[in-house]
Amino acid sequence: MLDQATYTPRLKAHYKDVARAALKEEFGFKNDMQIPRLDKIVLNIGCGAEAVRDTKKAKSAQADLTTIAGQQAVTTIAKKSIAGFRVREEMPLGAKVTLRGDRMYEFLDRLVTVAMPRIRDFRGVSGKSFDGRGNYAMGLKEHIVFPEINFDKVDEVWGMDIIICTTAKTDAEAKALLKQFNMPFNS
Repeated sequence: MLDQATYTPRLKAHYKDVARAALKEEFGFKNDMQIPRLDKIVLNIGCGAEAVRDTKKAKSAQADLTTIAGQQAVTTIAKKSIAGFRVREEMPLGAKVTLRGDRMYEFLDRLVTVAMPRIRDFRGVSGKSFDGRGNYAMGLKEHIVFPEINFDKVDEVWGMDIIICTTAKTDAEAKALLKQFNMPFNS
C-alpha cells in the first residue's frame, strides 16, 4: 500500500529536481518565486444537445469525468433560457472539475504518458493554443483515451476540454514549463 505522507507524484519530483533549475537558467530568473509552476488544471465536458434531449447524459458525463479526474466533478447548469436551443434555466448541460496539488501532477502525467499516445493519428498538440498569459488550452475528441474509462460501458463518447493554468507571465515561459513535463508539441 502507498504511504500518502511520503508519496510525491513523479512530475512534481521532476519539477523540483530538474525543471526549476533548467527554467531558472533558461530565462535568467533572479528569484525562485519567478520560476513558472503549474497552478491548476481544469477539465470540462459539455454535453450540448444530448443533455437537452436526455438529462441523464449530463449525469453520465459527470460520472466519467469524476472517474478520469479522481475527484468529484460538478454538474454545470444553464444560466439563461435559450428557446432556440430548447435550453431552460438551471438545466444540467455538462460537468467540470478543477485539479490542484498532487492530483494535478498525477493527471498531467497520465495525460502525457498514457492518454495522448492512445489518440488516433496523434501528431502532437498545437504550440499555438496559449492565451498570452501563460495558460494552455486543448481539447480531446474522445474521453475514452483515458485507461480509467471502460469503453464497453460507455453510453456516449464525449469531447473534453483541458485547460492548464500556470504562473508564467508569457507564453514562451509556459511552453518551456510544459516541455519540461514532456508535453508533445508539434510546432
